[in-house]
Amino acid sequence: MLTAGRWQDRVGGRLVRAEQTARVRIARDELRRIRELTRSIDALHRDLAALVAAIARPLLDERGCGVLTAAKLIGEIAGIQRLASDAKLARLAGSAPIPASSGRTIRHRLDRGGNRQLNCALHRFAVTKGRLDADTAACLARKQAEGKSRREALRCLKRHLARRVWRLFQPRPDLGADALSPPPARPAPTVTIHCNTPYGRFSLT
Repeated sequence: MLTAGRWQDRVGGRLVRAEQTARVRIARDELRRIRELTRSIDALHRDLAALVAAIARPLLDERGCGVLTAAKLIGEIAGIQRLASDAKLARLAGSAPIPASSGRTIRHRLDRGGNRQLNCALHRFAVTKGRLDADTAACLARKQAEGKSRREALRCLKRHLARRVWRLFQPRPDLGADALSPPPARPAPTVTIHCNTPYGRFSLT
């Protein structure tokens, strides 16, 4: 609450009018530090937003994906070219479904492997999108109507979002080369096998 400027002004005004006891002086000092940190955080957020927009603008256009979530996805994926398909991204994020069916009950359980930071970013994306996007909320409701729990419906949504993120990260001709392209790989060293000895021994150089 105190990160909002209007609340900082209101609290600061009350502290100025109050009797200047030790407690009030400490509160004013804490409020001053909160203001300084808020300004620093806002400046860093603007810088981060500019960097994310330069790298993955389509990701920011997605409802429910803010600057911090997009930046986390970019950092943890570390180059979409190393993932040949959305299935590999889902496996890396630990959002690929693991069959846990029993008899006629078809279920999938949580994958506790993978990159948990990337999984956390996808989870935030899913929860926020489910709250802000009407179509996503309807999809979650439909999954729950099929008998899935809220948690299982979110897992399905996270798998879908992994596919969506992978597609958004693909290079687009109208945007030029992909900024997430990794440096070119070094050529593999050449190995020569010599079999010149009469006893069939060989050496590698």
